[in-house]
Amino acid sequence: MASYVKEVYENLDRRLATASVTAFALGLLVRGFLVSGKHGQIVASPLSTLLPKLSTDEHKNLPYPPDSLPGARDVQSPYGSIRVYEFGPETGRKVLLVHGISTPCLALGGIAHQLADKGCRVMLFDLFGRGYSENPADLPHDIRLFSTQILLATASSPLPWHRFSIVGYSLGGGISAGFAAYFPHNIESLVLLCPSGLIRARHFSRSNRLLYSEGVIPEPLLLRLVKRRLKTPLYPPKAPKNDGKIGTEQAVKAEVPIESNSTAVLSRKHPDVTIERAVVHQVDHHDGFVSAFMSSIRYGPIQNQHELWGRISAELAQRSSESGANAKLLIIAGDRDSIIDATELREDATAVFGDHLHFEVVSAGHDAPIVKAVEVSNLIWQSWN
Repeated sequence: MASYVKEVYENLDRRLATASVTAFALGLLVRGFLVSGKHGQIVASPLSTLLPKLSTDEHKNLPYPPDSLPGARDVQSPYGSIRVYEFGPETGRKVLLVHGISTPCLALGGIAHQLADKGCRVMLFDLFGRGYSENPADLPHDIRLFSTQILLATASSPLPWHRFSIVGYSLGGGISAGFAAYFPHNIESLVLLCPSGLIRARHFSRSNRLLYSEGVIPEPLLLRLVKRRLKTPLYPPKAPKNDGKIGTEQAVKAEVPIESNSTAVLSRKHPDVTIERAVVHQVDHHDGFVSAFMSSIRYGPIQNQHELWGRISAELAQRSSESGANAKLLIIAGDRDSIIDATELREDATAVFGDHLHFEVVSAGHDAPIVKAVEVSNLIWQSWN
């Protein structure tokens, strides 16, 4: 009897061991299917994966030439290389410009040139996974990563950037506000252009919530689906019925001015470049862009930022009390913006900032800083003077 019981337990142990090994192997297989597997991996930018292979003529015809803006440098960091541009009078007001979710910093080239003409020292950089910046693919693209990138970019300057004005566009607005909330003593003034941060939940469709929920759809499949969707809207589509929902197509298309983009001069050295061609090229040739875009949708400062914005309001109130003048935040919105509803933004921002809010509306869509660079830069300059 004892030997029989022993045999039963030995058989049971073998079966349990086999089942455990099988389950572990299956778990690894499923995990590899659901997760991108880029832990600790930095995805290179076209600066190293594409440009060395191009001929002289192909270099000249790049949609986003590396010398599009003055003062280019590549900052090496533990998070990957960061493309930075810095130009304008060295003694001028320091202004950092932070671009949106789908474009390289070239999108703010028009405003940067305008502010430099007015005597400002401007700095722009490509967010991780965009333009010529690499992508730390294993890290969430949240306010922690974006704040670190700002600190790395400003620390790379030969000039002191201990205190500066920050101008953020779209996702860059949410990033800039978050940075200002955590580092108020570094910020002289804050300007938000069609900013994310307070987008109401009703604008996000159920399908897109599902699409960007981590672990629901296998990651490799999701990367392919999103890449396909990112490429589709970059050509003039039929006008869809506007149901107030924000999808992938709208998020990208809104930053890509299909109409009149030939008149938006972003680079004075290469006046023919357009943000539309630059984004198409980025989707096709930056291996880290799609995953960076997806991570920014999942973890970026897009909505529910009321607590951080409240910190900024408290800082403005304190500055007003100390100076005797009413310190204000400038927000500029487009009256035809399909992503950031100007009326809702004014209501929600007023609820947070009260009398410390200066709100302007220009006749444009979400691409206002691109196609109305002169008007927007003039409004910024007037608010500072």
